[in-house]
Amino acid sequence: MSISDQYESKAVDAGGLATHYIEAGSGDPVVLLHGGGAGADCRSNWFKTMPQFADRFHVFAIDLLGFGHTARPDPSSFAYTQDARIDHIVAAIEALRVGPVHLVGNSMGGATTIGVAVKRPDLVRKVVLMGSGGLTSGPMNPSLLAVVNYDFTREGMVKLCRALANPAFDIDPAMIEYRLNLSTDPATRTAYSATMAWVKQQGGLHYEHEFIRRIQAPTLVVNGKDDKVAPLSNALTFLELIANSWGYIIPHCGHWAMLEYPDDFASEVTRFLSA
Repeated sequence: MSISDQYESKAVDAGGLATHYIEAGSGDPVVLLHGGGAGADCRSNWFKTMPQFADRFHVFAIDLLGFGHTARPDPSSFAYTQDARIDHIVAAIEALRVGPVHLVGNSMGGATTIGVAVKRPDLVRKVVLMGSGGLTSGPMNPSLLAVVNYDFTREGMVKLCRALANPAFDIDPAMIEYRLNLSTDPATRTAYSATMAWVKQQGGLHYEHEFIRRIQAPTLVVNGKDDKVAPLSNALTFLELIANSWGYIIPHCGHWAMLEYPDDFASEVTRFLSA
């Protein structure tokens, strides 16, 4: 089954922004938030683990603002900031009428999860941060540069995917094509360029430590031991800052635990959310 046809596309108005998502399963609500690499969306990030989560939970995988088939406002009149992403997901959860939810976020989706958990704790039950943004500051490493300087070519997409996964990961050519096609849509390209311009201006996705300390929800911090974008040291810092937190470190894993080791990741997250 291809990435694109596993689940029916759905949409909800989230604070005036048409928001695309896919939905499956029943039980406690879980919201999955993908990362911020070019061509990322709710399908390409979660297609390997969504069926496993849906066996136990009512799962909503949402396209972030400016990605996939969610609204991509004109950056001449809209700022693609982290606060905008947080407000969008808050509005989406409220529009879906499913809160409080378990929030699972990868990379930029993790940074967004942190913001929602701090600003709207009433909407959040448990948190999973996987290779999460939120602690990046200072000079960017080469792997992150492959993301923020993506050039909308096939070669650039291959370089981006290689930077995010462990060296032994077999990247499916179908994933390259899928993400390339999404990323080169004119509106998505414009939104992505604006998003990455903001990230570069900020020096990354960065919260002050005191902000992160305000997370009260039980939190599982998952990290690949070989993640170059969100290194292991970031995971340890999250564990130090978040009082009610647990850690799960996956060896030989890069930034894409949900794609590199889907069974391992889904099993541990399910255990944590079910406990």
